[in-house]
Amino acid sequence: MNLEEIKDLIKLVSKSGLGKVEIEREGFRISIKGSQSEPVMYQAAPMVAAPVAAAPASAPAAPASSENNSADDSKYITIKSPMIGTFYRTPGPDKDAFVNVGDSIQKGDKVCIIEAMKTFNEIESEISGKIVKVLVDNASPVDYDQPLFLVDPA
Repeated sequence: MNLEEIKDLIKLVSKSGLGKVEIEREGFRISIKGSQSEPVMYQAAPMVAAPVAAAPASAPAAPASSENNSADDSKYITIKSPMIGTFYRTPGPDKDAFVNVGDSIQKGDKVCIIEAMKTFNEIESEISGKIVKVLVDNASPVDYDQPLFLVDPA
């Protein structure tokens, strides 16, 4: 079994939600355990109202654009991390980012890489749309279910 076959098997286990897969071939044995969590679902980011402190009458008003941005975020879909690891926007140090703000993506397009236990996992989009915001810095650690991108499905 070569490295590509092992990577494909890991993807199969993670996407299908299988608990465990074992394969034995000619003196070679591999066992892959999947997480017991629910499959990753992509949904619109929830609206969270921040407390607003009363400003003195002499204080300048806050710009309206920041208020509009938070209200508009509810129409976007969040692509979340399917695992814990290190987030990379590019396939290599000298390469261009998989996606940038304003790029259109299709279901199945690679959007980033997450390195987990020295394995580089290419993360594919489950939705089609336009990248509105990248929520994580390159080479930053990410947690399971952490928002990575905001996508406008329109």
